[in-house]
Amino acid sequence: MSDQNPANEELTTARLSLRRPTAADIDAIFAIHNDPATCVHNPSDALAQRHDAQQLYLRWNDQWQRCGYGYWVVRHHDMTRQLGFCGVKPMDLAGMKILNLFYRFDASTWGQGLATEAATVVAGWAARQVPDLPLIARVRPDNIASQRVAIRAGLNRAEHLDGPGYDGFDWIFAANLPNSHTPR
Repeated sequence: MSDQNPANEELTTARLSLRRPTAADIDAIFAIHNDPATCVHNPSDALAQRHDAQQLYLRWNDQWQRCGYGYWVVRHHDMTRQLGFCGVKPMDLAGMKILNLFYRFDASTWGQGLATEAATVVAGWAARQVPDLPLIARVRPDNIASQRVAIRAGLNRAEHLDGPGYDGFDWIFAANLPNSHTPR
């Protein structure tokens, strides 16, 4: 992957900068994914040991190597503290290739609009850089905050794609669906 690849660029918003994770982020990956509050709706994402965070980082890094995009580390401008992670990964859903929008933030940052700000810039990046793939967010029906983030990032409910997920039933929010997958 060349340094000129758009995915190597840091994404920025009014308050945030998003950059590709490095091995230096493993402690933050562990801290955020080890907090029961951050994984209450997705318990299969919870990490029990730092080694699990190292493995997760390696999977994220492998995706960056293969695809040229992935999850970004989210920070306030000119700050070193990692607030959370936001990005996309390729998946299959209902027989179509999609990008899954992911956002997970330290519980101390909740309620400040940071996930929405990060998800919105990532959704815009995906629309420009990977326009052929629909963008979806898989959200538990009782995770109202995550539903609001998806909607504010420009995704709409796609009830016809709802179905079982890793941790229960997933409600699907989507953008850029092909006509054959748009509800009639």
